[in-house]
Amino acid sequence: MVDIFRKIAFGYSTRCNIKCGHCLAADDGPKNEKMDLIRAKAIVSEMVFARVKGISFTAGEPLLFLNDIIELLGVCKKNGIYSRVVTNGFWAKTPQRADEIVSELKAAGLSQLRISFSRWHQKHVDRENIVSAAQSSQKLGLDYFISFITDFSKQDEPHEQYLRENRLRFFPEPVIYFGRAGDFNRPRVFTDYNANRCDMNPYLSPQLDMFTCCDAGARFDKTGFLYLGNLNDYSVESLFQKYETNRLYHAVKTVGLSPMASSLGIPASEIVTYRKCELCEKLFNSKENLAGLQQSADSTPSPWTR
Repeated sequence: MVDIFRKIAFGYSTRCNIKCGHCLAADDGPKNEKMDLIRAKAIVSEMVFARVKGISFTAGEPLLFLNDIIELLGVCKKNGIYSRVVTNGFWAKTPQRADEIVSELKAAGLSQLRISFSRWHQKHVDRENIVSAAQSSQKLGLDYFISFITDFSKQDEPHEQYLRENRLRFFPEPVIYFGRAGDFNRPRVFTDYNANRCDMNPYLSPQLDMFTCCDAGARFDKTGFLYLGNLNDYSVESLFQKYETNRLYHAVKTVGLSPMASSLGIPASEIVTYRKCELCEKLFNSKENLAGLQQSADSTPSPWTR
C-alpha cells in the first residue's frame, strides 16, 4: 500500500475576535459556529485511522478556545499527527503572556505555530504582538513562521521591512480576492503564462462539511465542485478516497489550471489576467465548463499534457 501523506485544515470554529478587511472567510456564512469538543476529538481519532498525518487548526481564531485546542493537540500528539495552529497573535500582548501561551501549546504537542500578519490584521492586533509570539517561539523551541498576507503593493513594503528588521521567519502570501477582499480593486497581474497548479489542501468546516480546498466553503455555488460531503453522512476515509480518486482534482494539482482553461478555448491573453483562485472559480463554477473538463479528463490522450 502506498503511504499517502494526508493532511487537512481543521476549522474548529468560525468565530474570530477581529474583522479584517481582506478576510476570505467573511462571506455570508455563519459567524459563530463551533464544533462540539467531544465530537471534534472523536473526528481527530477517526483521522488517525484514515492515515491523516497533518492537521492545521484554522478557520476563525482557534486560540479563542485555547483549552479546547490544547485537548485536540493532545490527541494529535498521542497519535503522532503533525499539528499546526493558525493565529492572529491577539494573545501575545506582552512577552510574558506570549511565553505562557507558547509554553502551553508546546507542552500540549503543537508542532508549528503559523502567525498571520498583514496591514489589515494590524489594524486590530498590534504588530508588537507578532514579534512577541515569534520571539517566544524562537526562545522556547517551537517551530513557527509568519504568513505575511500582501497584495504586493508598495504599501506593504514597510511591513515587510519591519519583519526583516526583527529577524522573523516569514513568507509572503497573496491576498485571495474572495470574502471581504472581493470588493478590493485588483492590481494588474504581472506574470508569465504559468501552469497555476494548486495543492488543494482539504478543509473541514465547523459544520463538518469537507471540501477539497480551504478557500472553497462559500464558493462554487453553481456546481459544488469542491464539496466532498458531510461527516454526519460519510466517513473521513471515504471522503479522502473521493478526493484522491477524482481525475479533475488530480489534474488541478499536477497539470494546472492554465492548460485546462486553454482547452476550453479561453485565449492565453485572458488566462494571464486571472489569479489562480479566480481562474479555478471561472473553470469549475460553470456547469458547461465543468462538463467539458470532465469529458477531457476521461479522454485518452489527455488534451492538457504534452
